[in-house]
Amino acid sequence: MTYPLILLASSVLLIAFFIEYLGRTFRFPSVVALIVVGIVGQLVMNYFDLELKGLKLLVPILGTLGLILIVLEGAADIELRRERLALIIDASIIAFGGILCCVAIYALLAMSVLGLALFQAVTLAVPFAVISSAVAIPSSSFLPAHDREFVVYETSISDVLGVLIFFSLLHSDGSPVGVLTGLLGGGILSLLTSIVCALGLVLLLMRISGQVRFIPLLAGLFGLYAIGELMHISSLIMVLLFGLALNNPQLITRIPFLSHWIDESYDTTLDEFKMILIELTFAIRGFFFILLGFSTKLEAIFSWSAWFAAMLILSVIYSSRYLLLKLRNHTQVDALTWLAPRGLITILLYLSAKEVWPLPEFLDGTVVIVVLTSSLLILQASRKTRNHETDAINTTTGADAPRTPEIRIP
Repeated sequence: MTYPLILLASSVLLIAFFIEYLGRTFRFPSVVALIVVGIVGQLVMNYFDLELKGLKLLVPILGTLGLILIVLEGAADIELRRERLALIIDASIIAFGGILCCVAIYALLAMSVLGLALFQAVTLAVPFAVISSAVAIPSSSFLPAHDREFVVYETSISDVLGVLIFFSLLHSDGSPVGVLTGLLGGGILSLLTSIVCALGLVLLLMRISGQVRFIPLLAGLFGLYAIGELMHISSLIMVLLFGLALNNPQLITRIPFLSHWIDESYDTTLDEFKMILIELTFAIRGFFFILLGFSTKLEAIFSWSAWFAAMLILSVIYSSRYLLLKLRNHTQVDALTWLAPRGLITILLYLSAKEVWPLPEFLDGTVVIVVLTSSLLILQASRKTRNHETDAINTTTGADAPRTPEIRIP
């Protein structure tokens, strides 16, 4: 059994690489193809009456590790400057407003259709209200640099807020006071703990030496994340701060007694660390989405109830997002509206809710449909961006521009 498993793992990685390559070349979301490959693999295994055990345990683990790495990778590419403050505030408003609108509408639907109590309905609504940074950040490469940064901030903040709100609800007594106490206390504790942990990890990277450097550092990060989650602290804040501090060491060296900790080799060390992140993120992300497709119950996907619920959820996602972006006067409203995929966070939080309360089986299919459809709709965002760029070129070379046979506008 050892060699077949090695062959299977190798095949999964090679298929994931091929899909990622095609996704970059033809600009389609690789998440959809990865999940479809998993579903096809499930059909093949069923045909030959084969079984792959341990998926229920493996999928959440891979999903959590993938989330950590993707948020870290995205944050480690951001340069913090004073002029970024307006962008961060804007991203925070959109992220919080999107969660608030979606949760309010989803909770009303869950109460009326599923007959859930208000507390249960609000808790179940949160997973569907959170944008997945695991899908959005890699899929935003077609956007201009400013809008890519907006996506990184917004989706990371959405993840952090979603996790914090969800677990504050899940672990409270259900009363408004209990939820508010858990939310505010958890938020402050998360921020303080995250600052200390992120500072320690960055200082470790600055001074670490030897051939084995990055795996122990990542092991420490994963361990701290797990401890934080066990204590119901939003550890994604730590991951976000760690990534920001990595790419902005001046935040650390401004502290007087740490001003000499960084040396001329830091930039090289950081580049090497980023390469490790990219490789690990690719591997874990590929495994997760293929195994997610493999473990999906096909009968749930083909349920009319699942499709109806998914269409309601998707209509709320994009209508509320369009209005929020329009109110904030974004220049890329048409493109950013469609860049709101659900993914890792939605799946992980939904599974957590399902462990606490019995939920209808069709919701399993609804989650997969929402993830697949919202990922596919990123293609619409890419098309809108190309149309926007073409309109800009046509405006520049309009009626007042000299017309020559050599100039062709695509």
